Amino acid sequence: MKDTFFRKKATLNAGGRLIDLSSPKVVGIINLTPDSFFAGSRKQGMAETLLQAGKMLDEGAAFLDLGAYSSRPGADDISVQQETDRLLPVVEAIAEHFPDAVLSIDTFRSKVAEAAIKAGAHIINDISAGQLDDDMFATIARLHVPYILMHMKGTPQNMLKQAHYEDVFNEVYDYFAERCHQLKQLGVHDVIIDPGFGFAKKTEHSYALMHRLQDFNMLQLPLLVGVSRKTMIYKPLGVTAEEALNGTAILNTIALTKGADILRVHDVKEAVEAVKIWEMCSKTEMP
Repeated sequence: MKDTFFRKKATLNAGGRLIDLSSPKVVGIINLTPDSFFAGSRKQGMAETLLQAGKMLDEGAAFLDLGAYSSRPGADDISVQQETDRLLPVVEAIAEHFPDAVLSIDTFRSKVAEAAIKAGAHIINDISAGQLDDDMFATIARLHVPYILMHMKGTPQNMLKQAHYEDVFNEVYDYFAERCHQLKQLGVHDVIIDPGFGFAKKTEHSYALMHRLQDFNMLQLPLLVGVSRKTMIYKPLGVTAEEALNGTAILNTIALTKGADILRVHDVKEAVEAVKIWEMCSKTEMP
């Protein structure tokens, strides 16, 4: 029989909710941390968080990505209990107020992932691709949930010291190929890859990956791009993260031209507009 694992999937099954990837989708970032790099994404109170969730869904987010552990360079390490205490009440509240919403959980810990799925979440987004928790792959296989596999070296606390590559694209590509093979052996089929822009990567590494972004399509897996307001945008422009929306929209549009299936962003409305304009330009039929 023909192996279909690496055929690029047109849909994701998120707890019975089908996400159609024939058209690029936007995921909205909600950080439940006090120290995430972009202050505008930090949501502390429940009312504020629910308001932001509703706004992002109304603006066209296909799903929301909730994170309770800051992964910015040099961020403080927190315990599993702290992460769970921040996360679970929000998952339960959003699931109650927005029952049709699809929720992704940004965590590298299998215990947090399992607790969040049981609380009403649908997707796990792991910045470490299983490297920081040996039980993560088996947990994903048992839970039968979509899994976002990101490239990173080291930990958020030390990753900047590990930004060394002979060929950044080939190293990241091989990283995905190896881990996707492991997941296939465990029966995991809904896998999304994320090159991890800015994670253990200098600005030049991130742009080298963007330059060859279309080559990740050789893996025939959905491709997520997360560049929203990152250093790779605001540092070359000489601005701040708060001033990097225009640069983010430009780079997201470039990513769409190179095959991105999902844009992970702080600003949903602008990303949805970028997708709409890109789709208009991509139409082959003219009136």
